Amino acid sequence: MHRMRYTLAMRLYALIFWACFVASGQTPRSLFQAHCAGCHGPSGVGSRGPALNVPTLQRANDLASLMVLLRQGIPGTEMPALASQDVADGPLRGLAAYVLGLREDSRTGASTGPGRGAELIRVKGKCLGCHRVNGEGGGLGPDLSEIGRQRDPEWLRRALVEPEADIFDSFGGYRWTIQIPDNYLLVELTTADGNHISGSRLNEDAFSIQIRDQQGRIRSFLKAELAELNKRWGKSPMPSYKNILTAQELDDVVTYLVGLRGLR
Repeated sequence: MHRMRYTLAMRLYALIFWACFVASGQTPRSLFQAHCAGCHGPSGVGSRGPALNVPTLQRANDLASLMVLLRQGIPGTEMPALASQDVADGPLRGLAAYVLGLREDSRTGASTGPGRGAELIRVKGKCLGCHRVNGEGGGLGPDLSEIGRQRDPEWLRRALVEPEADIFDSFGGYRWTIQIPDNYLLVELTTADGNHISGSRLNEDAFSIQIRDQQGRIRSFLKAELAELNKRWGKSPMPSYKNILTAQELDDVVTYLVGLRGLR
């Protein structure tokens, strides 16, 4: 019975936003991509804003209340109001129905593909402790916001199960044509007063080195004032996910990463 009601509701939402499309020429999908995808992800999997492809939305779970939320925004957050001169009531109703249609029935099982991958990197993988995606997360590891443009699926899978496989093990592999942060290098140093610090190199010249430490802080040191400086070529603090994620979970994470192509 629950599933029947859910299916009927989804069909009703589909009819509503299709009717709005015919009347206005603005499709709910185009409105979502223009006004919502930048924060909630192109398919509602979440980014700076919360995921929308979940069984229950945090603030509005029916058409009327979601229309009010979209029209008024959420004060004190990045959620803006959609003015009537930008989106009229008819198209707004279609947009609200489209958003509600992204929800997943919790009785049908967990999400798969990109949605499941987004959840895995946040929860089980804890990837955002070191990596950043569209402004969310830490800065110790490389930014993943456009990783889908930069790496193919095979490379991404290898990076998950063998994180040191593609990190250069000597200066001979250094790529001069790109910025230093993309030539990832783990640095371990000891200050003159005996403090041990490790992090990723951000910049370096003959006299100084700048790193981002494990707490995400950017720190600068004069080399002459360091007791020890070790560049850990070929090493990574990233763990292997070979025995952390199942084969299906690895597939889901790779699918999600391939889809990360920036907010443009």
